Amino acid sequence: MSNTIFKKLGLLFLVLVLSVVMAACSEDETTTTDANTNSDNGSANTDTEESSGLSGEITVWAHPYTDGSTGEGDMWKTFASDFEAETGVKVNFEQIPWANRDQKILTALAAGQGPDVFYVIPDQMPQYAEQQLILDISQYVTDEELSGFVPTAIEATSWKGKQYGMPILQTAESLIYNKNILTELGVDENSLPTTWDEFKALAEKAKAAGYYAFSYAGGGSLNNTLYPFLWQAGGNVIDEDNNILINKPEAVKSFELINEMYTKGWIPQDSITALDHDSLYFGGKLLAVNGSGISVNRLLAEKPFDFVIAPPLKDAEQLTYGTVGMFVGSAISKNPEAAAEFMKYVTNTDNQRTFNNITQYIPTRDEAKDIFDSQQYMAQLAEYTQYAKPGIIHPEGRNIMPLVQAEIQAMLEGKQSPQEAADKSADAIDKLINK
Repeated sequence: MSNTIFKKLGLLFLVLVLSVVMAACSEDETTTTDANTNSDNGSANTDTEESSGLSGEITVWAHPYTDGSTGEGDMWKTFASDFEAETGVKVNFEQIPWANRDQKILTALAAGQGPDVFYVIPDQMPQYAEQQLILDISQYVTDEELSGFVPTAIEATSWKGKQYGMPILQTAESLIYNKNILTELGVDENSLPTTWDEFKALAEKAKAAGYYAFSYAGGGSLNNTLYPFLWQAGGNVIDEDNNILINKPEAVKSFELINEMYTKGWIPQDSITALDHDSLYFGGKLLAVNGSGISVNRLLAEKPFDFVIAPPLKDAEQLTYGTVGMFVGSAISKNPEAAAEFMKYVTNTDNQRTFNNITQYIPTRDEAKDIFDSQQYMAQLAEYTQYAKPGIIHPEGRNIMPLVQAEIQAMLEGKQSPQEAADKSADAIDKLINK
């Protein structure tokens, strides 16, 4: 009897043990299933972060590049969300006005705050680099990644052998002729001047027929007046080692050309201080201007006359002016690798197509220039970015301009020769950089 009881008790104990084990196995399976479910549904960014090696967040500042009616806001939302989906990095985007942008950026950086990524142009970049305010991204970007950009755009985003910016937009200026005047002068629009000498000959014909040949706005930026001629002559103003070059023979040729244009009446009498000659040009009294995409869009909108665009002129070299817009990283960014990755992301070929199609600037990647395949004039200007220098890349680039401008104005007033104007410009620059 007792053996039977012991057998029943032993069987009951075995059943209890098996029940406990099965329950434990069931709990483990449920826990594993729940963990997998949570991983699939709640940790997508974690998987992305692991694959990209990036995490956290960044703040990006940019400016309004349109009037706001072209989908610019939605574009930035898409860029931010797509970048987060690809990398796991959250992008906090803020659009800041153009007015007082330098002050806003410098104040924020000095306070140890501000953006991780922001927008600058070439005359700001070396100044910020010298002050160690922006990130050297050379360690984050390869030569292969830079190879798809227009070389002149890369020139504008580097300083002393280091890469600081990733270029997103570019412009190029070239001669835009009034076709009505060309017809009156008997000039074939397919055989327009390509050299200084050829342009001088055409300028004489225009003057004889009662027209000004060219617009020289002496009160405006040297990027649109002196510098294109200076570069075409093979000259420069100053290099990154502070060698002053503006009074070298090549550079002096540009001073001589401007003086000749003024004394012979090829440019208007108010060229010494004028800010523009729009009224003369749109009024049909001026043969040609150095214009960009903005000029083309205005001509197409107002239709004052038919026009034709010619390639930039050549003396020793074929060059012109064109700005470059770039994104740079803050040197105090707490997430520099993510900042650099966003800079590369927003300037890739597809995103350049999107950005520049909306803003109507020229992409800095040749592959993205196909957005202008159906726009004759913008396609032509896009071809000329290969000749477009972005101004004087130097920390004192902005401060140099008024010094040189004053000497050119004195030259045009007949107070000094071209050589004297160049020499005095050199002296003024020397005092500026050695103060």
